[in-house]
Amino acid sequence: MSVRPPATPAGRLPGGLLISLLLALMTWLHPVPALAEPLLPPPAGWPLAGRPQVLRGFDPPTSRWGPGHRGVDLAADVGDPVLAAAAGTVTFAGRVAGRGVVVVDHGAARTTYEPVAPLLPVGARVRAQTALGVLTTGDHCLLRSCLHWGLIRDGSYLDPLALVGPVRVRLLPRSAVGEAQRRAVQRAVLAAAAPAAAAADLVPAGRHGFSLPVAGAVTSRYGMRRHPVTGIWKLHDGTDFAAGCGTPIRAAADGRVSQVSANPGYGNRLLLDHGSVDGRRVVTGYNHALRYTVGVGVTVRRGQLIGYVGSTGWSTGCHLHLMLWLDGALTDPLLWF
Repeated sequence: MSVRPPATPAGRLPGGLLISLLLALMTWLHPVPALAEPLLPPPAGWPLAGRPQVLRGFDPPTSRWGPGHRGVDLAADVGDPVLAAAAGTVTFAGRVAGRGVVVVDHGAARTTYEPVAPLLPVGARVRAQTALGVLTTGDHCLLRSCLHWGLIRDGSYLDPLALVGPVRVRLLPRSAVGEAQRRAVQRAVLAAAAPAAAAADLVPAGRHGFSLPVAGAVTSRYGMRRHPVTGIWKLHDGTDFAAGCGTPIRAAADGRVSQVSANPGYGNRLLLDHGSVDGRRVVTGYNHALRYTVGVGVTVRRGQLIGYVGSTGWSTGCHLHLMLWLDGALTDPLLWF
């Protein structure tokens, strides 16, 4: 005896078919991304011991032979071991344009390391964290020795930092992209137009005895604006000055360094406590620096070198973000300087 399935009421679909249709609709609305082939065989890691400071990030060129930064610069000392980011084969170990270069082929991609004095010959098989050589002197980084680390796949340069941790993604409105590009171009033009020697000159002090820490044009004033990176309408809590990366930052007035830290938004920042000035408690803040030359507790004089302009943190280009607190309250720096 055969058992007939129960009849489906008019206007209704069988449960299995309904579920299949729902799953198909969900897949169409939210397609599942295909698993990408890993660039490097696991485990992939940093080419230096520990977690080195990134001095300059990846800035791909707009055209194949155009200007850009085809890799990242990592802070290191001459003589530090340079390590393979992952398993592979050494395909080049020699000099290019006077600098020692090592190239490791990982199958799907290649990594490059310079300036390096190689320890292994071409053809050597390496594992992740195998010492490829030692860092040597070079002129790639202006302020200190560094390792330039590159990643190439199918002839295209990629960001090596994608190999050492999850990529943080922020969803921004379409308008934020254009705004960030506009500000980056504006800062680059102003920084290039400013005389290079002007950055080293001490700006005359204003009526409170404070001088501007860099001699650059103002690109964004204190006040409400749409953040060029996050796209959020919020207070811009300082004043931005255009200056090329590596431009000296000088103390605005006599004071004591109360904080030197790395902040996700402000990048490398330093706070100077100037004590009581004209009846007000004054603190100045310097943000996005490449690095600082003084530490917490150090007493500095007006005009003394305290660091170098950079583009660390949430920044669209090399500049100094100057902040001012009067009696603990954020204030427009240009009202005091």
